[in-house]
Amino acid sequence: MQSYESNYLGKEPLNRMKQLSLTLMLALAVAASIGCTTKNYVRQQTTPLINKTNELDDLTAQNSKAIKDVDQRAQAGIQNAQNAANQADQKALAAGQSADKAQMSANTAAQRVDTLTNTVVNLDNYRPVAETSVHFGFNKDNLTREAREAIDQLAESVASTKGYIITVEGGTDSVGSADYNYELSQRRADAVIQYLASEKNIPAYKIYLIGLGKDKPVESNKTRDGRAKNRRVDIHLMTNSGSGTETPQASPSASANPPSSM
Repeated sequence: MQSYESNYLGKEPLNRMKQLSLTLMLALAVAASIGCTTKNYVRQQTTPLINKTNELDDLTAQNSKAIKDVDQRAQAGIQNAQNAANQADQKALAAGQSADKAQMSANTAAQRVDTLTNTVVNLDNYRPVAETSVHFGFNKDNLTREAREAIDQLAESVASTKGYIITVEGGTDSVGSADYNYELSQRRADAVIQYLASEKNIPAYKIYLIGLGKDKPVESNKTRDGRAKNRRVDIHLMTNSGSGTETPQASPSASANPPSSM
C-alpha cells in the first residue's frame, strides 16, 4: 500500500508537468497562429493603402511636371507677347520718325518754292542782256572746258552792263529722287558761281542762285538726248537799267556727253 501510494505520488508531478508543457505548447501554437493571422490581416489591409499612396505620389509628380510645363509655356507666351509689343513700339517709333522726316522734307520743299517765288518776283524788274547754258555729264557737277568757254563769253558783257545781276539756275534729269536732284542742281550751280567769282570777279551779291532740280526740264526726260540737255545750268545776265543791250545775246551752249547707258 505504501509502495503504491509512493509511486502514485511520484508520478503525479510528472503528469502535471506534461500537462503544463502541452498547455504551453498549445498556447504557443495558438499564439503563433494568431500572430501569422494578424500579420496576414495587417498585410492585406496595408498593401492597398501603400499602393494607393504610390499612385498618389505618381499622380502628384505628374501634376507637378504638368504645372511646370504650363508655367514654362505661359512664361514663353508672356515673353513672346512682350517682344511683339516691343517690336510694335519700335515700328511705331520708326513710323513717327518717318512722318517727322516727311514733314521736314515737305517744309523744306515749301521753303524752296517760297524762295524761288520771291526771286522770280524780283526778277520782274530786270530784263535779259545775255544768256547761256552749260551742260554736265550724268551725276557730274564739274565744269568742262566747253562750259568755261561759254561762261567766259557771257562774262564779256558784264563790263558794259549797268545795274546788272546774274541768275544761275541749276537743273537735272529725272533720274533719282527729288531731294538728291535738288542737291545736285545746287552743286552744279555752285560750280558756275565759284568760276564767276574767282575767274571773272563777279561780286557774290550780284548772283542769284536758283536750284531747280528736275522741276524745269527743257526737254523730255524719256529720251537719252532729252535727259542730257536737262543736265544743265542756265546763266542769265540781266539789268534793271534803261541802258544796255536791247536783245539778249545767246552764247554758245556748252555740253558734256553723258554715258551712253543713260
